Amino acid sequence: MAKDAASPGRLKQLRMVAQIIQQANPKGMPIVYASALGTLVLFVVIGVIFGWTWIVFGVFAAVLVGMIVFSRLAQKAQYSMLHGQPGATYAILQSLRGTWYVEEKPVAVNRDQDLVFRVVGFPGVILVSEGPSNRVQRMLVAEKKRVQRVAVDVPVYDVQCGDAEGQIPLAKLQRHMMKLPRNLKKGAVSEINNRMRALTPAIPMPKGPIPKGARMPRGPKMR
Repeated sequence: MAKDAASPGRLKQLRMVAQIIQQANPKGMPIVYASALGTLVLFVVIGVIFGWTWIVFGVFAAVLVGMIVFSRLAQKAQYSMLHGQPGATYAILQSLRGTWYVEEKPVAVNRDQDLVFRVVGFPGVILVSEGPSNRVQRMLVAEKKRVQRVAVDVPVYDVQCGDAEGQIPLAKLQRHMMKLPRNLKKGAVSEINNRMRALTPAIPMPKGPIPKGARMPRGPKMR
C-alpha cells in the first residue's frame, strides 16, 4: 500500500520537474525524448544483427539515458531559477552532502543586501559571500577576523559566489566546496560549530525570500 501511495507522488514530482525544464528551456524535454529514443533505436539495430536480447537491454539503456539527461537538464533549470535571487547561495550550501553545518541566517548583511553565509565542515570554517566583489570583500575580511578570534588554529576560508572574474559561479559552488581540503575530524567539526553558533549576531534579514525549500542535486560525498 505504501508503494502504491508513493507512486502517484513520485509521478507528480517528475511532472513538476518536467514543467520547470520546459519553462527554462523549451527544447529541454524534446532533447530528453530524443536521447532515449535514439538509444533505443541503436540497440534495436544491434539486436537485429546480433540477437533480440540486445533489444531488451536497449529498453533499459534508453530509460537510463533519458533519466540522466533529464536530471542534468533539471539541475540547469534549478540553477537558472535560483540565479539572481537573494539567498541563492544558501539553497546551494544546504544541499551539501556529508557533515556540513550551514548557518540558517546570513552572518553579515549590508544595505545593498549583499550577504555572507557561514559553513562549518571538515575543511574548517567557510565564509561564502553573495554580491559584487568590491562590496563583499570588506564584509568577508571583517567576519573572518571575528571567526578567527573564536576558532583559533582552525582554517578559515572565504569564497565569493558570483559571476565576476575571480568569483565562483553559483552552478560551481557546490563542487568548489566539496573540493576543499579535509582538515578536521568529525568531533572537532561539531565542537567548532557550537562555538560558531554562539558567535552569531542578531542582524536584520534582507528583503525578498531566501529559497530555503529549493532542492539542489547532491554532490559527491567527501572521503
